[in-house]
Amino acid sequence: MGDAPTTRRPGALSRWLYRTGRPGRLAAAANRVSAWIGQAGLWPDRLVALEVRGRRTGRVISFPLVVADLDGQRYLVAMLGAGTSWVANVRAAGGRAVLRAGTRRPVRLVELDPEQRAPVLRRYLAVAPGGRPHLPVDRHAPLAEFERIAAGYPVFRIEPDPDPPGPA
Repeated sequence: MGDAPTTRRPGALSRWLYRTGRPGRLAAAANRVSAWIGQAGLWPDRLVALEVRGRRTGRVISFPLVVADLDGQRYLVAMLGAGTSWVANVRAAGGRAVLRAGTRRPVRLVELDPEQRAPVLRRYLAVAPGGRPHLPVDRHAPLAEFERIAAGYPVFRIEPDPDPPGPA
């Protein structure tokens, strides 16, 4: 009699890297590399570095994120949910931020109401394989499943900032 074979759930490593709801040391190091790649514009249009002022320190903090596109609009999704640090910083900054992907673009991030999020969440899982382990819905699930979880995952529409701030 042998032990039963173990099966691995897809994304187990990614979930482990963020097991506290925040990136652990290894994930933080990987995020720094991803942010650098996004800032440099070395990845096609999807990977960006979001720069936003920290709500406590006032220092500019950079986060690597994947952009989801849907119906001619571009969106950022908080794959770790509403308690994500960058979400709190964006809210505190009134939606003002900078996206870097080779160039710096001042943007306004407009948070969608939960009832508007489901299609974007589904699109996000289609284009961001790294986000799949963190959302409790299969990427091929019906829209109703995404509607069920939408309130827990902030989504922001990316808009140009019509009045970017001057140099800091």
